[in-house]
Amino acid sequence: MTTDSPSTELVLKTMAPRAPSGLLARARLNAESARSQIVLVQAGAGYGKTSLLAQWRREFLARGAAVAWLLADERDDAERFLRALVHAIRTGCARPGFGRFIAESPGAPGAFELATAWLAELAQLSLDVVLIVDEADRLPASGAHMLDYVMHNAPQNLRIVAAGRQGLDKPAAELLAYGQAELIGPEALRFRVDDTIALVTQRFGGRVDADASARLFEITDGWPLGLQLALTAMARAQDPRAALDNLAAGPRGLREPLVAALLSELSSDDERFLVDISVVDVLHPDLCAALTGAADAPQRLARLVRDTPVFVSAEASDWCRMHPLARDVLQARLTALPDDERAALHRRAARWLGARGMLEQAARHAHAAGEREHAYELAERSLHDAVKQGQLGTVLDWLERLPEDELEKRPRLCLAVAWALALGERHQEAQRQVERVLASPGADDALRYECALILSAAAWYADDPDRFLALFEPWAQTPPPKDSWLAQAHANRLAARAMLLGEPAQARRLQQAVTRAQTGKGLGYVVRWGDHMVGLTWLQEGQVKLAESVLLPALASAEDDLGRRHPLTCMFAATCASIAYEDDRIDEAGALLANRLDVLEHAAMPETVMLAYRTAARIAAVRGDEHRALDLLEMLYAMGVARNLPRLCATSLAEQVRAHAGRYRAQTCDALVERIDAIVDEHGATRGPIWCRSMHMLQSTAHGGAALAREDWQAAIEPLAHAEQLAATMKLGRQRIELMALRAFAQERANGEGHAPFLEALNLARTYHLGRVLIDAHPALADWARRLSEAGDVNPGERPVVPPHVVRVPPCSGEGGPRALPSVILTPKEREILELLARNLSNKEIALAAAVGEGTVKWHLKNLFGKLDASSRKHAVRRAMALGLLEGVQ
Repeated sequence: MTTDSPSTELVLKTMAPRAPSGLLARARLNAESARSQIVLVQAGAGYGKTSLLAQWRREFLARGAAVAWLLADERDDAERFLRALVHAIRTGCARPGFGRFIAESPGAPGAFELATAWLAELAQLSLDVVLIVDEADRLPASGAHMLDYVMHNAPQNLRIVAAGRQGLDKPAAELLAYGQAELIGPEALRFRVDDTIALVTQRFGGRVDADASARLFEITDGWPLGLQLALTAMARAQDPRAALDNLAAGPRGLREPLVAALLSELSSDDERFLVDISVVDVLHPDLCAALTGAADAPQRLARLVRDTPVFVSAEASDWCRMHPLARDVLQARLTALPDDERAALHRRAARWLGARGMLEQAARHAHAAGEREHAYELAERSLHDAVKQGQLGTVLDWLERLPEDELEKRPRLCLAVAWALALGERHQEAQRQVERVLASPGADDALRYECALILSAAAWYADDPDRFLALFEPWAQTPPPKDSWLAQAHANRLAARAMLLGEPAQARRLQQAVTRAQTGKGLGYVVRWGDHMVGLTWLQEGQVKLAESVLLPALASAEDDLGRRHPLTCMFAATCASIAYEDDRIDEAGALLANRLDVLEHAAMPETVMLAYRTAARIAAVRGDEHRALDLLEMLYAMGVARNLPRLCATSLAEQVRAHAGRYRAQTCDALVERIDAIVDEHGATRGPIWCRSMHMLQSTAHGGAALAREDWQAAIEPLAHAEQLAATMKLGRQRIELMALRAFAQERANGEGHAPFLEALNLARTYHLGRVLIDAHPALADWARRLSEAGDVNPGERPVVPPHVVRVPPCSGEGGPRALPSVILTPKEREILELLARNLSNKEIALAAAVGEGTVKWHLKNLFGKLDASSRKHAVRRAMALGLLEGVQ
């Protein structure tokens, strides 16, 4: 290190890139979220690492820190890397003289001795310094060793952020283990659905709704580069929603050109390698070698994972997978290969996967290779386990492949198929499969018990609670062995039985009695059903905070293991959305339901379907889209007709009565009530008492609402009181509070005796954190509550709406002219002079504007030129912009 003059390369390496336009700063990934002194950002290509670092740089500068930026490369050995560090500090901290001793050293001291001197000089600066090293994984061994030395010996005023594709965590393992460093991986960098909705809204406003944004999230799997490519294609289109539909249509649409751009630099051999390995869902080096027959397949896979932005790799694992966007396109190219080549790939995949116990995947590949008998044998051995793991879609896919004669001779396959059919809308088909199983030779008590569980589940999904109880009751007192996977299923049935009998606390006790560790590995799906039952009991009682404490972690776990659109995940989301809505977190509730209603329509319990559509309709109403809210309720009615679930129809009509009653639309409410009465008259005689009790509560609530719409206050009291009594019997906490408040309103208008019950309802709503129960019940109740609060009778304690969990980066060019950002590098007066300088004012004009003399201006300009290493006024402005100290210059 013999020169103090930086090379052009060093200047370019230490210039920070501009933050991308339209960047969405996610609150969970802001600079304050990284609290450790050492932060490692490690993920594959296309995960937005550099964009995140650019965002952090701006946030660190805004907080008054000096930020040094360094772009590493393969030539940065220890000596060159240290020279780059010196120049990065000079540039980022505006200290042109920093490291002069190091730069002028004759070369006798070793690089690490000079690094110690660099650290010591840095420690003496009166600045908080952030060093950002991008692409740190490209450093050669000596440069990486130098970075490791700096991280292990960083003084207190230095924070280090290093980013790279792989390998950063191994040298820093000790720092990570002791909590002195933290690692931000690909899962943290992936966009979540709420991030995607916010990003799309920022780009397109109301032209693309939340459902479409959620579809975009699912198409790209939250992959930042995939999202950016898709948004670019949508922005170029005249109709962004149509472009999204084209993208969702499959590889023949917009996906092909997008992925082709990512793979354009690959050789033909690499491209053919990707096409061949796209035949499987997940990738392993040995599997790729078996598929391609190439000895260098593991090395080729590792290189492509590192250099090609189409892979998702798991930390500390050899397994990886392709991004869905890329894999769909590559599989389309796979179909163009000759039939015998494709069959050979499937055959090799089946053998490799089958030998390692991955039977269902092996069965699919054997079937695709034409080895049907072998495929059916593997399916029979694996599909019952697939049901236990919640892979119901997989089982239903096999139902389409399996001939009837194969099902006839394979009862175990029929059992798996019956489970998948029962947990949805295909109840009659589930019944036929169960009959086929029971007719097979060797049907013992254990098999008959499992069939009873299947049929009771079908009755639950068919909204026939009385039949559910009748089917399960003979087996209620004879649980399976504790080490059986059915032990948790039995507890789930007992909990459902207790809920129907109005004993939610008993349902929770029954769930707690199950030792979950005994349910066996890979049975998280069955356990999560238990969480769902516990959450529903709290929700039934109106204890929304307790329900959320169970359901939110279960939702996150289900999304990770089962996927966002799995039926059970969607049911968790529906319940969490209703809780978020109740807490006035409207945007969060909308994001939870986005692009999930179609799944719930076909594969969710009726109670959850009603909850989801009611929440979605109320969200639309809060946002001022009353026509959309009514349309959603009509969709719920049509669904009830299509699935022969009359309670869905009655719920839709009762919710419409509530909406219209608040606006005193009496004739509309009376017409809706007549339709509810007709449904009860038609089905009441053929249904059991539990179903009828629920319907009578809806009917009485609707009659009370219609009377309120007519302003016939006395007539409203009796049906509302009856509905309130039924809600109390069924332990429906929220409904009871709502009905109590409505009855109090009717009594107050009829005879002035509603004050006391309304205060009680208001107090209960506050106790249970039911923030919207009174507002939704009737607009007059909210007004009444406000009047009582103003009179000092009660403090409702209403909470403001929680904003979305994302924030937007301030625009690069602020309105109103140049603006100097807060920074410890420049004094307040220097920042003021810099702003005036950026407006092209003369020294005299600056002196007048700043109320100082011309000599003082010249003195400040001299200091600015020195700190910014600038040679002219224009150069000083450009340097300040490059360092992130000045914004808004045109």
